[in-house]
Amino acid sequence: MTLTRRQVRDLLAEYGASPRQARGQNFVVDPNTVRRVARLAGVGPGSRVVEVGAGLGSLTLALAETGASVVAVEVDTRLVGALRSVVSGAAGVTVVESDAMQLDWVALLDGGSWTLVANLPYNIATPLVADLLDGVPAIERMVVMVQAEVASRLAAGVGDEAYGAVSVKVGYWADASVVGHVPPTVFWPQPKVESAIVDIRRHARQPVGVARERLFALVAAGFGQRRKMLRRSLAGLVGAECFAAAEVRPDARAEELDVDAWARLAACSPSAPSLRPPS
Repeated sequence: MTLTRRQVRDLLAEYGASPRQARGQNFVVDPNTVRRVARLAGVGPGSRVVEVGAGLGSLTLALAETGASVVAVEVDTRLVGALRSVVSGAAGVTVVESDAMQLDWVALLDGGSWTLVANLPYNIATPLVADLLDGVPAIERMVVMVQAEVASRLAAGVGDEAYGAVSVKVGYWADASVVGHVPPTVFWPQPKVESAIVDIRRHARQPVGVARERLFALVAAGFGQRRKMLRRSLAGLVGAECFAAAEVRPDARAEELDVDAWARLAACSPSAPSLRPPS
């Protein structure tokens, strides 16, 4: 069982709730879509899944149908009661009322290997993915529905129009690809943009001997002035000798460098400032 459009609207009315634009709430009202996401995640008996922004539980039910154990996280107090009611008969589901951006992930997941599967609220998708890659290695894979524009940035590589600071962050930690597109018609309320499904798989080949804080600080500086050549955007941070040692052209621009090139620059730029890493 998953939720139809009518059931979603009836549940919201029963619990005196309505979608909040400020929270980026767009509920999936197409059973085929949530089952498709669960299928793409490849989870089943023995899998441990965490879902962020569980809402009314439509995707939660589809994940539970696979036999996976599911921890469903929802911050909106108005929806938590409805969510508990919807999943009450589903085996292996635990509901956690919490803000995913403030959550103690180490305590929640308690080690082991986890998969994040979620229809991520539009307002937290990018920073949440970045934070989890940085700080929660127990989450080895993410399969998430996000705005198509966000999906393009998460999965972009050098040469792609969407390639930016967050693309480098994702590429440092993981391999990412867009594995499906989702029309606005499967959501209620219907958003004005297309959505996409991104598969992010953590890898174990981060550059060795490079402090990631320094690397991400350089990336932030470079993409902060992305129209400028690197010798200008990184002035005072990277000297001519460092460009030469890293085999990076000083007249290149930020979007021309892959993760390995950024890592080479960071390795010979110990003076890079402690800027907030890209998110």
